[in-house]
Amino acid sequence: MLQAPAPRLILASASASRRTLLAAAGLRFDVTPAAIDETAVKTEVRAHGGTAAHAALALAAQKAAAIADPDALVIGCDQILVCNNTWFDKPPTLPAARAQLLALRGRPHDLVTAAVCRRHGDVVWRHVAVPRLVMRDFSESFLESYLAAEGEAVLTSVGAYRLEGCGMHLFDTIDGEHSAILGLPLLALLKFLRHSGILVG
Repeated sequence: MLQAPAPRLILASASASRRTLLAAAGLRFDVTPAAIDETAVKTEVRAHGGTAAHAALALAAQKAAAIADPDALVIGCDQILVCNNTWFDKPPTLPAARAQLLALRGRPHDLVTAAVCRRHGDVVWRHVAVPRLVMRDFSESFLESYLAAEGEAVLTSVGAYRLEGCGMHLFDTIDGEHSAILGLPLLALLKFLRHSGILVG
């Protein structure tokens, strides 16, 4: 058995990718998505001169804190895409996704990916990974074909792409842990869980 019977793990996220990553690693966990005002958090961080890493950590911490189960280890996560000092959110519509991909086309961007664990009301671990991806200078006809193939699935990602799907066709180079690109720095999390005795060392 890789995982100790206690504490329970709770993922405070509705992300299918994060659920899949944890399940593929053999972890037992519950899912309780946390609802917070993400725009307000980002606005406050930026007003105080904070970086995207500060904002992602603040969002992950608030999501973990929103789950009222002090005996469980709650995992909060967040991800912010940064290109030319602009922060990108999940596109709300397909036209917005198209505009976002055009803004990223031919440029490098960072996926600032944060995870925070809370237990007994305290933050016991935090981590930020920053994979860098370089989007290729694709054609307009490719973009239309890509959006037609992916459909509304592009609206589930901060980058308007899914590397587990057709999104791989968008890139020239990718530098960083694959799981962090998908929204969860899994290697660092597993290391913390081993050091905490929650996983077999």
